[in-house]
Amino acid sequence: MVLGFGGVLGLVIGSFLNVVVHRVPAGMSVVAPASACPRCGSGIRRRDNVPVLSWLLLRGRCRDCAAPISVRYPLVELATAAFFVVVALRFLPDGAADGATAAGQTVLLLALLYVAAVSVALALIDLETQRLPNAIVLPMYPVLGVLLAGASALTGDWAALVRGVGGLAVLGGVYLLLAIAVPRGMGMGDVKLAGVLGLLLAYLGWGPLAVGAFGAFLLGGTFGIVLMLVRRTGRGVGIPFGPWMLLGAWIGAFAGEPVWHAYLALLGLA
Repeated sequence: MVLGFGGVLGLVIGSFLNVVVHRVPAGMSVVAPASACPRCGSGIRRRDNVPVLSWLLLRGRCRDCAAPISVRYPLVELATAAFFVVVALRFLPDGAADGATAAGQTVLLLALLYVAAVSVALALIDLETQRLPNAIVLPMYPVLGVLLAGASALTGDWAALVRGVGGLAVLGGVYLLLAIAVPRGMGMGDVKLAGVLGLLLAYLGWGPLAVGAFGAFLLGGTFGIVLMLVRRTGRGVGIPFGPWMLLGAWIGAFAGEPVWHAYLALLGLA
């Protein structure tokens, strides 16, 4: 039931993310005006705004002028739904936990779903515009801070919140130093995103933080090298790093603890 709800919620959120990805980089409101066909200007009817299903029924075309509707819209909706289900599966509250602890785990799950939704939007925007808009990144700090503080209040695990603040300072500080040292290679958008990712990952544990941070550089660096090898880009061409930061962070969230302990065991430190 929870997973089904997560999937449906993901479809709805994914539909909204399509609006966010289109409007936020252009400085437009995500609330008004109502969505309309870019060719004929006809407003999107409510029955034509059902995630995925409407696109299929309309055969990917505007009802009024038959202009094609990008397949990206249903793909974003499906991807967000799948993402929500996977996150819910991994971080589902423990059924054996007491009421307060289960409630705290539920709040943590909400925090993770929020970051999952933002991750989809930021990754798409950065790939298209090489920007991580303040309008999306900066609100993550108070929203995630409140949710994680609420989770700690319910579970009594205040050490996790303190660790999260430490992670914010550490990862944000590292990225800030990199941005100062190599301004053409690291933007301030990356720095701001690093801080909030450090907060979430360190809240989950030092292992997720270490693996998530290293994973971003490993994945992004590998991708950049591959692009240069196939002559798709040169040394002076910028590559959006936000998607790799987000992918690395989610690897850290999902598998950071066991990977970190395995690494320590390999070094004989576990």
